Amino acid sequence: MADRDELRALRAENSRLIALLESHGIEWRARQQPSPPPVEPSRLSSDEKVKLFRRLFRGRTDVFPVRWESKTTGKSGYAPACANEWRAGVCEKPRIKCGDCGHRLLMPLSDAVIYKHLAGDHTVGVYPLMEDDSCYFLAVDFDEAEWRDDARAFSQSCAELGVPAALEISRSGQGAHAWVFFAGRVSARDARRLGTAVISHTCARTRQLRLTSYDRMFPNQDTMPKGGFGNLIALPLQKGPREQGFSVFVDADLRPYQDQWAFLASIQPMAAHDIEPTILRATGGVHPLDVTFIDDEDLATPWKRESTSTKKLPGPMPKSLSVTLANLIYFERPNCRRRWPTA
Repeated sequence: MADRDELRALRAENSRLIALLESHGIEWRARQQPSPPPVEPSRLSSDEKVKLFRRLFRGRTDVFPVRWESKTTGKSGYAPACANEWRAGVCEKPRIKCGDCGHRLLMPLSDAVIYKHLAGDHTVGVYPLMEDDSCYFLAVDFDEAEWRDDARAFSQSCAELGVPAALEISRSGQGAHAWVFFAGRVSARDARRLGTAVISHTCARTRQLRLTSYDRMFPNQDTMPKGGFGNLIALPLQKGPREQGFSVFVDADLRPYQDQWAFLASIQPMAAHDIEPTILRATGGVHPLDVTFIDDEDLATPWKRESTSTKKLPGPMPKSLSVTLANLIYFERPNCRRRWPTA
């Protein structure tokens, strides 16, 4: 009897949410995605491959990060490429940090830089957050022990919601990136809201994706941090890890595509006007799961950060409030003065 009541309640809630979406003119049914054409062996020239690569993995072009690795300590990282790096009489590393150097000459991203990356001469990344707080793609980074299951679950949610996602095994082979490419510039906030909504949908659908199972999203900020470039992400298909089966794109079973370039050429970017309807389909009109994003450029140990302080609301308070306790706390707007801040 209890099971029947629960089923009846779920059906009623489903009908209510559908009616809510339809009342706002929002299509709630997932769009039927055309079957992708068979992937044929690519016949692209080197120049065409570079052009395709740059069209998909678009970010800032006035600066790019290049990977470095210490031969003595084994440490590695990324730094903005500088034309004066290690130039005698000009570069004073490590005494002076690059950000404080008056001789820093940032190098622009070029076709030659991308070609050398693909050929294995160096490893470069991209800063996805543009100066106007927009981006051309969203990438979700999966890590930890369960990254395979979580990446598959996220990819399945994207397929259900009509979000064109491409899975890539990270260069370490111990994680994965899910890339969502957009047909044009979209606000970083909207792109990250989309990612959060898909994660929320995946949690509800599978109940297996833990908040700690993915590392971060790229871009990792809504707006450009002061004095910085935002977070970077390593570009895929670098020759070294690619030859080991890493930094390559894979299918739903995490098997590398035989022809990486044919797969990239088959990707259909997501239109900007599809983002909001997809978010609503993913969340059923409910605010998506809240996720805290930490910029590790500003805080290396986010788990040690101070808790948010409690602030007293300014102005006169009403003597009483009528509230409803549900998934959140709701109170009637007429009882609230405009000077009150909103969460």
